[in-house]
This record gives sequence, C-alpha cells and structure tokens, in this order.
Amino acid sequence: MDRAAPTPPADAAHDWLARIEGWARELGFSQIGVADVDLSSAEPGLQAWLAAGYHGTMDYMARHGLKRARPAELVPGTVSVITARMDYLPRSAASDWRAVEWARLHDGRQACVSLYARGRDYHKVLRQRLQRLAQRLQQAWADAYPDDAPLAYRVFTDSAPVLEVELARRSGLGWRGKHTLLLSRQAGSMFFLGEIFIDRWLPRSAPTDGHCGRCRACLDVCPTGAIVAPYRLDARRCLSYLTIEHAGAIPVELRPALGNRIYGCDDCQLVCPWNKFAQRSPLPDFDARPALADATLLQLWAWDATAFECHTEGSPIRRIGYARWRRNLAVALGNARRSALQRGDGGYAQAVQQALHDALRHGGDDALVREHIVWALG
Repeated sequence: MDRAAPTPPADAAHDWLARIEGWARELGFSQIGVADVDLSSAEPGLQAWLAAGYHGTMDYMARHGLKRARPAELVPGTVSVITARMDYLPRSAASDWRAVEWARLHDGRQACVSLYARGRDYHKVLRQRLQRLAQRLQQAWADAYPDDAPLAYRVFTDSAPVLEVELARRSGLGWRGKHTLLLSRQAGSMFFLGEIFIDRWLPRSAPTDGHCGRCRACLDVCPTGAIVAPYRLDARRCLSYLTIEHAGAIPVELRPALGNRIYGCDDCQLVCPWNKFAQRSPLPDFDARPALADATLLQLWAWDATAFECHTEGSPIRRIGYARWRRNLAVALGNARRSALQRGDGGYAQAVQQALHDALRHGGDDALVREHIVWALG
C-alpha cells in the first residue's frame, strides 16, 4: 500500500459501499461505515491519557504512541478505513438478560465471566470474516477494473495500534459513551469492532450525535471508580484490565471490589439504558460454553492446568494463562468466603476455606497465586 490510489467516480463509489454492506451482512456483521484517515484532532486526548499513566502496565500503548491516530503511518498507502460492527449477545440470551446478569453478580457462589468471553475468541471470528469480506471486495474490484493494480488491504480487530472507537465514531457506527465504549441507538454497546484499511477512496459515512445526555449511570455503578470523569477511564482501576491485562498482583485495596468477577466486568454496560436495544448475534460462535455459562467458583477452582487448557481452547480466556486465572479465582473465593460468613453460611465458608487450604498444601501454584490465596484466607 505504497502507491497513489485511484478514485472511482462518486456514483460508482457509493455503489461499492452498498455492495460491501450487503456482503458484510452475509458474513454476520451488523453495520458498516467508512472513515477518513485523518485523526489528528484525536491526538491531544490520546497524549493526555498516556501522560496521566491511565494505560497502566500496557506499555505497548505508550510505545506505539501517536501511530494509533495515524492509520496511514501504520499501513502506508491507506486512504479509507472500512469499519464494521458485529453484535455478540448470545442467541439464547433471555429477554431480561441484564436482570439475569445482575442476579449472577449478587450470587457469591457463581463465577462471573464477561458476556463477550463466554464463547469463541472474537479475535478469531472477526479476523476471519473481515478477511473474507476484504478478499471479496478485492476480487470484485479486480473484475470491475481489470487494468487497475490490485486493491491492497489489511484487516484489524483489537490487534494493532488502532483507535477503533474513534474510527467507528467518525464512520457513523455510534457515539462514544461516557464509559468510553461505543454506543449505538440500534444496538447499545454489546458488539465488537473491526477495521479494513484499504488504498482506495470510498465515500465517508456521516458521524452520529451523542445521546448520553445528563446520564451518569456508568460512572456511578463502576465498582472501583475507574471512570474518573465522563469519557475518561483509568485502566489501572478497571476490573477488566486487572483481571485480563494486568499480570502482577491485584492491588489489595481493589480486591474486595472484584466480587465474583473472574474475567472482565460488564457493570457499566449492564446499567446503560441503551443496552435495552442490544442485539443478539446470529452466529453460534458467541453462544456461551456450558463450562463457563453457569459455573460456580469452586467448580472452576477445581480445574487443573489441563482442564483449563481444554475448556478454554479457542476462547479469549486462554490468553491470560492458568496462573492469572487462578489468581482471579482466589480473590473471588476470598470475597465469597467473607460474604458467606457475613450472612451466616458457615458451611459454604468452610468449603471455600478447605479448598484454599488444600491448594496451599499441595503447592502447585506459583508465588503470585499463593499470595492471593493467603489474602483470601485472611
């Protein structure tokens, strides 16, 4: 993508966009937009966020710096960015799915995994389907313009220094909510984003206005106060970051806030009024796996490394590894034990204590996990 890109006539360009939208729906995408590559107005906000240290231990974000806001530097020759939305709410989600999730959070025995992570790894699903969409566009372009050089492209989904939400916002897929996630009037925020960088010009989609108004439900519900201001997230306090991205010890003062969350946190999405419009995915890929859908903390604690590898094959959970998984579970079990003691359920508290003691006695965990087990027992 290092040459000048031809520009088709305006009417032909709009026709191409309509064709791309049709192909995308066949592949399970819900919405398509097109963004420009000039994101310079987003650079000051990105710089301020990094300067404040809000990225925590995600050093790669600082290393990539402003490349996130410069698509044509990331992939030289990029002229347009096709953005895509794919809904992930499981097909079997109940009509009152948010109430179901709140009830799970308040049942200390249950293990809470973010909705998006209960099925197949979205990186795999989106990347494969974006690749197929891009290849179809490339072939159709070659058929229409046989004398033109091949259309060049690259696909991304949460896998490179790309300002995904900003590109999606500018291409009309939605607006940035106060929790920093993208929101859509038609689909709330329960969806994934992906991009195709191409070296052809396509008509830009019009951005949509924001519709959060005076609502601050997401700020108020955040268990750790990680949403430090509207549109500003301190990842160092975010439970999704702490249970997934953060490799070290979970700060002691934040451990009680984890509750029974062992991978990610959906609170700011569950409370958002717009998620009453969340759409169910037509794809079986995002159906919840039985081993994760209704599992208890003690059931998951009983997994050895082999069981973990087996049950998380093809899942986004696999990437955090067995030790980090155990670290998260140890904190959740400590919270469950304390909660059981407070409500007078000595039997369950004793069962948790025994399971934690057994783990220490057998000595199969590393120092990081053992430290969290000791905290849980204390």
